[in-house]
Amino acid sequence: MPSAPLSKVLDELRTASQQAGRPLPRLLAVSKTRPASDVAQLAAAGQLAFGENYVQEAIAKLAELTHLPLEWHLIGHLQTNKAREAARHFAWVQTVDRLKLVDALMKHRSADQPPLNLLIQVNIDDEDSKHGCQPEDIFALAEAISRHPNLKLRGLMAIPAPDPDTRVQAFDAMHRLFLDLQKHFADIDTLSMGMSDDAALAIAHGSTMVRVGRALFGERTVV
Repeated sequence: MPSAPLSKVLDELRTASQQAGRPLPRLLAVSKTRPASDVAQLAAAGQLAFGENYVQEAIAKLAELTHLPLEWHLIGHLQTNKAREAARHFAWVQTVDRLKLVDALMKHRSADQPPLNLLIQVNIDDEDSKHGCQPEDIFALAEAISRHPNLKLRGLMAIPAPDPDTRVQAFDAMHRLFLDLQKHFADIDTLSMGMSDDAALAIAHGSTMVRVGRALFGERTVV
């Protein structure tokens, strides 16, 4: 079943990657606050990777959509007391920012599941209002993750400040950190940055995964 918004977003990503001379990034559809029916509709059009901010909201959707081969990413801040459910239900957690959380996810990821894919979230602009580790803490987290066979470090994630005057510098800084991490750890292939408003700019500066919600689903309901 074709989806006009999905086709438009994919066309825009292809154009941006071609103009920048970069590989086409993965598209993560941000489905937070959206009903399971919206996810199913987009899945019917071929989009299978979805991002959720809230563990409990996501689990309810997963229960409705178990018949679909979807890949679920947690992209919201994860409290340690929710690590058990996150480790059991998601394929990816993109917001790892502290050692305590690594230990909790390791503890609760079952050995009979595939390794849990993790991204380290970086507070690249040092914003008080944002979660994420400091750049100098990345390697300690990466080392901790690498010690656990049921966890798999895939790369980095960031939500740069919306200020257009600093966004390019933030994207460039994230790309440098990503390349440095690749030199030291296997399986590093994902730099998750860029959303509906700045996906093209993020691609030009090395993003390999963009997180798009509004351009696919329209304006979201505030919860």
